Amino acid sequence: MGRLLVILLLGMTLFAGVGAWYFQVHAFYDELPAQDSVRLTPIGAAAPQSFAVRAFRGIDSASSPIRYRACFTIDADPAQFTPYERATPLNAPGWFDCFDAGTLTRALEDGRAQAVLGVSNIVYGIDRVVVLWDGRGYAWQQINPCGEAHFDGDPVPPGCPPPPER
Repeated sequence: MGRLLVILLLGMTLFAGVGAWYFQVHAFYDELPAQDSVRLTPIGAAAPQSFAVRAFRGIDSASSPIRYRACFTIDADPAQFTPYERATPLNAPGWFDCFDAGTLTRALEDGRAQAVLGVSNIVYGIDRVVVLWDGRGYAWQQINPCGEAHFDGDPVPPGCPPPPER
């Protein structure tokens, strides 16, 4: 009887573990349709503008605004866009193999790549960040300082747009 109980508990644990892994890595991501442009914010522009891209691959999830990831090729000079100082590439699921957060982080640190602002406050407190590197582009969404304060329940810093009602 004890062995049967142990086998049952181990089986349920394995089932729960596989289920948790599947839901984290696969279930909530949707592949995005091919796109022929991305929005980037040129220096001095009041709003982002569309720029042509090729070979777009992207994923997103309705469960979180920071699950967006994209890879594409683009003919653009990073110097024409608003720099993004706090770029922190976020990990993508292993099956989305064009996006490697570690490689992007190292390229940003040693100056081989440049982070620019895609869209500020694409959702309140979330910016779309784009890294431009040798004709390639990589995009993700990350929490900005306004979002950090708002999501923590603190007053937002000066210069932030008014937060939405909770």
